[in-house]
Amino acid sequence: MSEELRRAELAESLREVRERVDRACRAAGREPDEVELLAVTKTFPASDVALLADLGLTEFAENREQEARGKVAEFAELRPSAAARWHMVGQLQRNKARSVARWADVVESVDSERLVEALQRATANALDAGDRSHPLDVLVQVSLDASEGRGGCRPDEVAALADMITLKSDLRLRGVMAVAPLGGDPAVAFDTLSKISERLRGDHPEAVEVSAGMSGDLESAVAHGSTRVRVGTALLGGRRLTSP
Repeated sequence: MSEELRRAELAESLREVRERVDRACRAAGREPDEVELLAVTKTFPASDVALLADLGLTEFAENREQEARGKVAEFAELRPSAAARWHMVGQLQRNKARSVARWADVVESVDSERLVEALQRATANALDAGDRSHPLDVLVQVSLDASEGRGGCRPDEVAALADMITLKSDLRLRGVMAVAPLGGDPAVAFDTLSKISERLRGDHPEAVEVSAGMSGDLESAVAHGSTRVRVGTALLGGRRLTSP
């Protein structure tokens, strides 16, 4: 597919996704600018990210560190002046923290004390080395179905993990993230997450972000207070390349 055709395809998908978000916000009595669109670009090339940036998007997400590292660098070469923030949304092993701290602006999948410690060390080192210029924003990932394979801490672990994050000088607690359980009612899951977020904000007023909702369930997430929807398939289409 030529660049012109791909740009047109992405522009149409972006228009449709934004219309969905706008309708969901109106139905929930919210303003559309209350919900950020995060483009999940995993398995898609840096050239697609560049086209999305041309169309006005600034927030991009990856779920595998190895793929993201090269893509972020390639994007920077393709669009050196583009404003872009990169999110890590996949499960993160502690031994990948050092690399992630060099390219990620946000890690949304923080789910253990050991990962908090690893990210603090990695971010401090990256700041000292000049590989980054600002602290790392983090979200606590909450497991809403007790499925270990998808990551996330238990709801009753959120408060302690959040308290720990706020004690780290190079990490900034921003809120919570979750994935709706497979086969379950997303409305129930997102209602649970909303209540967890409300309790967290009581202790940490700065933790206002709720990252929830994807291509298939973003309307339900918006109805239950999501401030960021993570959209991949509805925006970019089917998988285009094999992750390294």
